[in-house]
Amino acid sequence: MASVVEYKGLKAGYHCGYCESEEGKVSCGMWAHTMTVQDYQDLIDRGWRRSGKYVYKPVMNQTCCPQYTIRCRPLQFQPSKSHKKVLKKMLKFLAKGEISRGNCEDEPMEPTMEDAVAGDVALINKLDIQCDLKTLSDDLKESLKSEERKKGKSSKKAESNELIQSQNIEAKLGSGEPSHSLGVLTVPKPGKGADLSKPPCRKAKEIRKERKRLKLMQQNPAGELQGFQSQGEPRSLFPPKARSNQPKSLEDLIFESLPENASHKLEVRVVRSSPPSSQFKATMLESFQVYKRYQMVIHKQPPDKPTVSQFTRFLCSSPLEAENPPNGPDCGYGSFHQQYWLDGKIIAVGVIDILPYCVSSVYLYYDPDYSFLSLGVYSALREIAFTRQLHEKTSQLSYYYMGFYIHSCPKMKYKGHYRPSDLLCPETYVWVPIEQCLPSLENSKYCRFNQDPEAVDEGRSKEPDRLQVFHKKAILPYGVYKKQRRDPSEEASVLQYASLVGQACAERMLLFRS
Repeated sequence: MASVVEYKGLKAGYHCGYCESEEGKVSCGMWAHTMTVQDYQDLIDRGWRRSGKYVYKPVMNQTCCPQYTIRCRPLQFQPSKSHKKVLKKMLKFLAKGEISRGNCEDEPMEPTMEDAVAGDVALINKLDIQCDLKTLSDDLKESLKSEERKKGKSSKKAESNELIQSQNIEAKLGSGEPSHSLGVLTVPKPGKGADLSKPPCRKAKEIRKERKRLKLMQQNPAGELQGFQSQGEPRSLFPPKARSNQPKSLEDLIFESLPENASHKLEVRVVRSSPPSSQFKATMLESFQVYKRYQMVIHKQPPDKPTVSQFTRFLCSSPLEAENPPNGPDCGYGSFHQQYWLDGKIIAVGVIDILPYCVSSVYLYYDPDYSFLSLGVYSALREIAFTRQLHEKTSQLSYYYMGFYIHSCPKMKYKGHYRPSDLLCPETYVWVPIEQCLPSLENSKYCRFNQDPEAVDEGRSKEPDRLQVFHKKAILPYGVYKKQRRDPSEEASVLQYASLVGQACAERMLLFRS
């Protein structure tokens, strides 16, 4: 299936969600009817980013707050002191129910999804009418109505329904559905006759691991572990510390053993959001309610503003085609929701894309009651660990893209704290370590990071006539199309599109012309 896009051109002079300038934002955008994961990977490597099905690219040397694509290198990642504090805080909360309400100065604070594409919201709404997300949105509206109807009934009944639903979900895990449990933070049972006053010896631990593995194998007839990670089981690529004086790995810190009588249980599940898996549909209403509270409390939106259609449009619908090649990750490529379940209820959702070379973070929303857990930082660390896990099977998948780094916006600088990381040069589209970029950014909001003055954009559009056009149900090269049309006013827009997407994407993607 080829990507089909509709280029919408340059949008200038609209509201910026970062610096609150009323008309400083400048970007180019296109509507993606459908898109392959490889095309989107190539586009984000040229500074593009998606919001729902709308894919946009800031005009870096004109916009008020230049947005540099940032990626972290998970294979070399070392958690900082503040990252370790967040992970320890979570473990203390899970183990003993301890709540530490220290300051969360590192807590990410993204603008709302619609602020990210401010000037284009009306356009996106209009385009949505023609696109297929309506059915998903209608499904959710129907669920909401039936919820309202149920509210009159006894809470006891609601509790039993909830229990049945959660049991059904548990039963589905490992059943071959495109949903994968990624880590239950619960307690490994000590071996029989073990002396609990002494640390468990390696052997006993190995036996427990083997038992757990066999149990999982029985649960899942396909015989795959399907991305399941349990407490105290670091992945083989990042083995447990050989000597006690070595720093703990990220996995050691996340999957540290909890006591048997732990106060809470945390589970992370990955569910495919597009096309929506049955598990995604079953939990969509609960997920929406978390989003609504997040928008109202964190972003101070009035109760009627976070609507079902807004949620579906920006966070559920995606142009990415689901792909499941044999050498790819077990869950496949495409768009997913990473759900954080605490004691059987959703407390946070990370919206992510799994692409050929990276996990790309789209958005995070969480229940404001759990702000004390620094879920923004915690989820980023979990997503880094998840990337490392996927890398084990799919070796080229080795980066974690965190969206845009905006040096001129203090709230957005936290992304630079996940090291090592690189920023994308806005002129030559090569990756440059962030340490080399920061001195330049202190002097100027817009910078070319590539220090070689001779370097050019190697992927630039060199032969625009080879660009593929989709016109009147026919696919033809732009060179042929323009001779038929003889419309010079159209050429400027097509050439601008070609220069922004680059030669490879221009030849693969179909540019829709009405």
